[in-house]
Amino acid sequence: MKETKIDFIYLSEEDMIKAGVKDMAGCVDAMEEMFKLLKVGDYRMGGSNGNSHGVMVTFPEKPKFPNMPKDGPDRRFMAMPAYLGGKFDMTGMKWYGSNTENKSKGLPRSILMLTLNDKDTGAPLAYMSANILSAYRTGAVPGVGIRYFSKEDSKVVGIIGPGVMSKTAFASTMAVRSGIETVKIKGRSLKSINSFIRYLNEDYPKIKDIRVVETIEDTVRESDIVHVATSSPTGNPSEYPYINEAWIKPGALLCCPAAARFDDDFILNRARTVTDNIELYEAWAEEMVYPAYNTIPIPAVRCMDLIKEGKMTRNQIDDLGDVLIGKIPIKRKEDEVVIYSVGGMPIEDVAWGTIVYRNAIEKGIGVKLNLWNVPELA
Repeated sequence: MKETKIDFIYLSEEDMIKAGVKDMAGCVDAMEEMFKLLKVGDYRMGGSNGNSHGVMVTFPEKPKFPNMPKDGPDRRFMAMPAYLGGKFDMTGMKWYGSNTENKSKGLPRSILMLTLNDKDTGAPLAYMSANILSAYRTGAVPGVGIRYFSKEDSKVVGIIGPGVMSKTAFASTMAVRSGIETVKIKGRSLKSINSFIRYLNEDYPKIKDIRVVETIEDTVRESDIVHVATSSPTGNPSEYPYINEAWIKPGALLCCPAAARFDDDFILNRARTVTDNIELYEAWAEEMVYPAYNTIPIPAVRCMDLIKEGKMTRNQIDDLGDVLIGKIPIKRKEDEVVIYSVGGMPIEDVAWGTIVYRNAIEKGIGVKLNLWNVPELA
């Protein structure tokens, strides 16, 4: 008789922590392996191009129906499906709802869950809390870039936007560049600045030189690594955090998982642009109304607009995966300034989620749930 019973495990946030979701060094290694699989093509994401970030549900400014949500800051739902091969060999989907007003209720802006599924039957394997998972995989992606593009003797890190994203990005920085001595912080609110300082004092007590600075320029000058992770309104690029070439230390790495703006002349002629997955940015350029940078404020999206305008060519952009598989050099020239764009992809959630899920199974963590013993409608 065929086995039709389907069980899966539920992992709460506490379970995820027990299963090792906060192992940043392991997460950086997982992201590096994921990027190699990405580059050889052993993956699929959404959309006909197989590279879509996901499918987003947004709302009108003035709904016609009384119960329908109305548009607002970060007001959306999003589904992010993916398959990742190699040692992961897993399908999954991250699903989340987002609303800035959550913060007034003591909740995160976005509430995320990840489902992992059997690649053949589609049966659920795990349903897991994904806020910490998503934060760590987001932070680990800069870590891979830092491992390859930053100077090994880097000492100074600049933080523009001291929120959760910068905390995990800094954790990945320390996982690959343990010699960091100085952290400069530029934030908009005293609450976020103090929270970041507490985080440094608790998790990295050896760092004694912590400086709160007033301007982006102060943050960037003399920094070996800069994390730009502010929450900025989109639509008007002149409002995005601006970084002048003159402020940047030779050989510095700028990690940009959020809004950032540089002069076009610098991007075109002197900076080295590196993407986490250039096909993701091409998919955005295809899906969004031009100029896509007005909607998605990541620097490489501006590059896509420059390509559309005939001012830039695709071969002026390097892909991280090509570096990892040895197709292009780690360095193009000495003291080059690297602008590293980080877009975020569901294959990252599947990669780290798979490892955490397997840890949970091995350690007996989580709650077993039953979908059915025999399906009613087979």
